[in-house]
Amino acid sequence: MDIFDKYETLAARRAELLGAGADPFDLEIEELFGPCEATIRGRRTILLGTNNYLGLTFDPACIEAGCAALRRFGTGTTGSRIANGTYGGHKALEAEIAAFMGRRAAIVFTTGYQANLATIAGLAGPKDTIFVDSDWHASIFDGCRLSGATVVRFRHNDPDDLDRRLERNPTPGGIRLVIVEGLYSMLGDVARLAEIAAVKKRHGAFLLLDEAHSMGVFGERGRGVAEALGVEAEIDFIVGTFSKSLGAIGGFAVSDHPRFELLRVAARPYMFTASPGPATIATVRAALAQIVARPELRARIWANAERIHAGLAALNFALAAPPGPILSIRLPDERTTVFAWNRLLELGVYVNLALPPGTPGGVCLLRCSVSAAHTDAQIDTVLERFATLAAELQRLAAPIAAE
Repeated sequence: MDIFDKYETLAARRAELLGAGADPFDLEIEELFGPCEATIRGRRTILLGTNNYLGLTFDPACIEAGCAALRRFGTGTTGSRIANGTYGGHKALEAEIAAFMGRRAAIVFTTGYQANLATIAGLAGPKDTIFVDSDWHASIFDGCRLSGATVVRFRHNDPDDLDRRLERNPTPGGIRLVIVEGLYSMLGDVARLAEIAAVKKRHGAFLLLDEAHSMGVFGERGRGVAEALGVEAEIDFIVGTFSKSLGAIGGFAVSDHPRFELLRVAARPYMFTASPGPATIATVRAALAQIVARPELRARIWANAERIHAGLAALNFALAAPPGPILSIRLPDERTTVFAWNRLLELGVYVNLALPPGTPGGVCLLRCSVSAAHTDAQIDTVLERFATLAAELQRLAAPIAAE
């Protein structure tokens, strides 16, 4: 028996996917021409699937900050935060993140994935119960497993179901932690956060909110969905990432809890990994300053999202959620979705291919992410290419309907 025999089903599915065209899981970006255009497979391509919500990856201030830090502090820390891996930049960024989010304290992590692993496994243990939205990100799933806590899933975005499950699971001798996301990364729908916060408060639970895809985009200051819905005071812990609106890599957690700093010596994914490199920290600090100084970036992404959403709806695509930074198109089956993804790539538009089991409810999606950096001309081109795709999908569906 070979060690990879357990993946035979996965290997067969992957081979079928590759037989239909490009490899969506190993697609090389050959050259970049800014945040929203690249060469892919030798073709100039508009990027509509990068999570680069504010377009800050090519911001001159961010690039210069990273270069300056690289020259001054070198390429990396070569150590964990509790050993030799805490630099002045890490401390400064934590203070700035805490201030930006309006919280007492912040902890910076090497990746957003580790931010969830560390925070969830640090807050909950074997005597505790975690109540988590069924549309959970892999990092939340793994954080729950690492914690050793009892895990209870509730129906996606359903405060009433959460209420019932909290009622049935009193968790004597332990705490109850509710975990939701502000903006869900597959469908692009927003959490019913006010109702969920009210339920957690009624049951005396704690609430952890993942604002990975909403920080920088939602709220008057860009703090996320909690700010936009006016419920920041009801959120006990917030986790986020630097790899979306901030255009870098890393993650953070913030809280007003007076003992929050104990996570630094309780969370293994924080304690036993090298800290982010100085250049990364510097670019994140510069990007955070841009979010504060340039609210027009948020206005621009919302205007772009409204326009693309309206254009796709006019073409009769089935959109999964109202306008927002994530615009996902439902398609009837995997074969059609793979064809559509490959066809868009041939037409010079890159989106994300999202298939079961990585999607909620087993849906097949073309997932688009909007950027403030998308120009009007790029959006015109994108909608023209989607119009071509819509016509081709209609022709393909006609023989099936006739049968």
